[in-house]
Amino acid sequence: MSSLDSTSNTALGGAPLGKAGLLKFLVPSLIGIGMFLVPFSTGDTINIGMGLLADGLKALLGDALPAIAVVVLCASALLTLIVKFTRPGWARGNALGELFNVAPLWLVMRLLGAAFALMTFFQVGPEVITASFTGGVMLNDLAPVLLTFFFFAALLLPFLVDFGFMEFIGSLVRTPFRLIFGLPGRSAIDATASWMGSGTVGVLITTQQYEQGYYNRREASAIATNFSIVSIAFALLVTSFIGINHLFIPFYLTVVVAGLVAAVIVPRLPPLSHKPNTYYEPAGCRIAEERTGSTGLLRYSLGMAVARAEQAPGARQLLRRALFNVADIFFGLLPLVIAIGTVALVFAEFTPLFTWLSYPMVPVLEWMNVPEAAAAAPATLVGFADMFLPAVLASDIESELTRFVIACLSLTQLIYMSEIGALLLKSKIPLKLWELVAIFLLRTAITLPIIVVMGHWLVG
Repeated sequence: MSSLDSTSNTALGGAPLGKAGLLKFLVPSLIGIGMFLVPFSTGDTINIGMGLLADGLKALLGDALPAIAVVVLCASALLTLIVKFTRPGWARGNALGELFNVAPLWLVMRLLGAAFALMTFFQVGPEVITASFTGGVMLNDLAPVLLTFFFFAALLLPFLVDFGFMEFIGSLVRTPFRLIFGLPGRSAIDATASWMGSGTVGVLITTQQYEQGYYNRREASAIATNFSIVSIAFALLVTSFIGINHLFIPFYLTVVVAGLVAAVIVPRLPPLSHKPNTYYEPAGCRIAEERTGSTGLLRYSLGMAVARAEQAPGARQLLRRALFNVADIFFGLLPLVIAIGTVALVFAEFTPLFTWLSYPMVPVLEWMNVPEAAAAAPATLVGFADMFLPAVLASDIESELTRFVIACLSLTQLIYMSEIGALLLKSKIPLKLWELVAIFLLRTAITLPIIVVMGHWLVG
């Protein structure tokens, strides 16, 4: 390629490719790539730069994190009550008002989150709430991860999404992604960030892109529910816990194949196919969907990236936005995750609900020649409550094939209310609870036969 200088090279629909513009695109984007998309091997696990920072903060704060979570949850409930019923001047017509002046349902969720956290932390109240495998999981295991992980995710995400990298990749792979998935090429970043880091990071990217006008309603809904797969690190944890770590390569191959097939089919079916191709009103459409002229694809992609980088907010505005995102996650998302996750785990652990719901799965699994079908059936649906519950239920199953099938299915179902589901309901992406249930069931119906066939082939 010839010299990229601002006087001789201009990308149609983009910006002149001068050195200053390229540096403004490349330097922050490389930081974002290093933080979110480059895996590191640390001991027996795989992690990303942002994950290493989160783990470091988690190790530094240690046992104080559950107490910090309790303080955050109580502050969220108290501030929401104050703003909701007294309407103080500091919360009128600004971001703080939007954060704490919420609908009655979300107020109830914040109160429940604080109540569940207090009961669990001080071990008072019903055992169904305070048990180590219900409220304890949410407060002692999940809340510390969310606090540390999302703190760095919110601060570092602008490097990945605000300086042109999404535009660069999106322009490069737009045609195949449109053809295969019916989605914009930039959604490849969501998928990669999920695989390398966490499904919640993928949802966070999708949410921000939707709110900024780069995804329409249908695209955001489809991407968030089909590409935010759990990370490789969590996949390793599941295989180790369930006793099939020696099968990790065929296991992850199966997850990828089944997940890609679901990503092709599910967005083309209701309820996702019925979502309108309209954009979030406050932002409008801020993306050019088609390339025009004879400019080469790489040159055009670089031009689009540089144009986005030139429009990036300044450091002060980025920091202000990042800190608000941290506050939104801590005061808005965390209570929702704790409330919904605890209730879901109570239903899963203390009621026969998922066993009853799974009765129709027994003949299906028997027809597919899956051993110990009756024991495996509840694990095929309990993942809607929490992503790790299927592995817990399947850990005592003797058949290696059955454990393989349940482990793969738990990763490809993707909608679990203790984390991803709560995050989606909290976001402005137009997804209702019944739609999440429908998508979960669709993904189960599509991926289960693929997983079973590949399991019989690869595991025997």
